[in-house]
Amino acid sequence: MLGFSAVVALVLFTLWLYTFRRGERPQRTPREEQRIMLRWVLGGGIALPLVSIIALLVFAAPTGRSMLPLPLPEGEAELIEVVGHQWWWEIRYPGENGEPDVITANRLVMPAGEPVDFRLVSADVIHAFWIPRLGGKRDMVPGRHSIIRLEADVPGVFGAQCAEYCGAQHTNMLLHVEAMPRAEYDAWLAERRAPPEPRAGFDEARQAFGEHCAACHTVDGFPQELIADDVTYDMVGPNLTDIGSRPTLGAGVLPMEEGAIAYWLEHHQLLKPGNRMPPHNHIDTETLQDIGAWLETMEP
Repeated sequence: MLGFSAVVALVLFTLWLYTFRRGERPQRTPREEQRIMLRWVLGGGIALPLVSIIALLVFAAPTGRSMLPLPLPEGEAELIEVVGHQWWWEIRYPGENGEPDVITANRLVMPAGEPVDFRLVSADVIHAFWIPRLGGKRDMVPGRHSIIRLEADVPGVFGAQCAEYCGAQHTNMLLHVEAMPRAEYDAWLAERRAPPEPRAGFDEARQAFGEHCAACHTVDGFPQELIADDVTYDMVGPNLTDIGSRPTLGAGVLPMEEGAIAYWLEHHQLLKPGNRMPPHNHIDTETLQDIGAWLETMEP
């Protein structure tokens, strides 16, 4: 489409410049002028667009068909569910019974060298799932699900972006995509399916997390007795079980490094204004730093 548009624009600009460089004004009868006008209307206004659209459809139809979840001769494609939130990504990997048993956020890991079906869902407004290097874009409409099939020919790291305006922080809704060989991908899933081992020395941090964070965020294996009795659950935030292994925070706002989580907890409304996590003005800085240090250990 880009190449075709460039050719059309070049022809139009050439004709436009030609009209200014002509020195003489042609003498034509009204009938000749009408005949020339009809040629331009029929040729440039009907024939040319019709031929152009047919040519683009001939090129696009096979490409679009390859992104449909059609039956594969060698079996079913890997299925990964992607949920769009304002303004972050939830990634779900279904287990043997079809229910998700690995849930992460803002990091998508997929097998390379084979087709992958992405089941796309929106939790709030219209988003769009787009990995430019892999081709294809699909809208995520609330109340509906759609499936797009993509394939990474070789292992690599790709950037992805919400491609449908979804609110104030639409620009900061980035997704980190990694394509791995099948063996590495299976090992990555197996690591995350194993129960996380509790880390010693963070008792106060876990207590504070249960009091201030557990109403909106999940950590697999977190002790229920540490969650305050008056907590009302509303799991609107990302699952934090493997947050320490993610490359970024806030869907691409901050790189993951030492102290980054504590900095995010203190300044998240300045870094990403309007996100759904409330300000932590009622929590002292030392407690936020303890929670951040503990969460940095959350990795397989």
